[in-house]
Amino acid sequence: MWCYRGGSISTEPRINDRIRVPEVRLVGPSGEQVGIVPLAKALELAQEYDLDLVEVAASARPPVCKLMDYGKFKYESAMKAREARKNQAHTVIKEMKLRPKIDPHDYDTKKGHVVRFLKQGDKVKITIMFRGREQSRPELGYRLLQRLASDVEDLGFVESNPKQDGRNMIMVLGPHKKKTEAMAEAREAQAARKAEAKANPGRSQNAADGELTEGEIAEGETTEAETAEAPAEASAEA
Repeated sequence: MWCYRGGSISTEPRINDRIRVPEVRLVGPSGEQVGIVPLAKALELAQEYDLDLVEVAASARPPVCKLMDYGKFKYESAMKAREARKNQAHTVIKEMKLRPKIDPHDYDTKKGHVVRFLKQGDKVKITIMFRGREQSRPELGYRLLQRLASDVEDLGFVESNPKQDGRNMIMVLGPHKKKTEAMAEAREAQAARKAEAKANPGRSQNAADGELTEGEIAEGETTEAETAEAPAEASAEA
């Protein structure tokens, strides 16, 4: 009686002595077809070439085996998989919340976040929150959404038109630039900064100090603005 004991099934190919068939269809190190040979002969050739005999098509009759450096093959496969994951683009939807009577300074701050998200290749969900009597004037939220869409039209487009959702009005902006393109540009910019820093150590240090003041500190303020929606909205109401 067959019994499954819960062990994991290996997905790695059989190599060398783990291959248990009388004969194999052998492929040489450079991809040349050697033909059907006894397993003992294939293992002997693998030893002569100082390579591994790897079963690459177990379902074939007879199985197809290739002479290769299996350790090198596994390393290269792992590197390719890592690079593929690195370049993989994940669709991310950011959210930005506004009030119908938002303060001009708060609006500029929120718009800056939307611009940054779109430049990164992310979608942005814009939510207008109505409270109290504001619910009787949805046109205020609609005009605000139209204004924002117009201000960032060079970076994004309206993917989902404004629509009422309970006490909120929602619009989704999509980036013109694909996520993969944004990631590639970011890597190129980072590489260019590293090259410049290596070429001009003193100048790049001064520039980095200036960028810390204008860029990285501003980035920290941006994060606070995203997570501290309630205080900003309260000040806008006031």
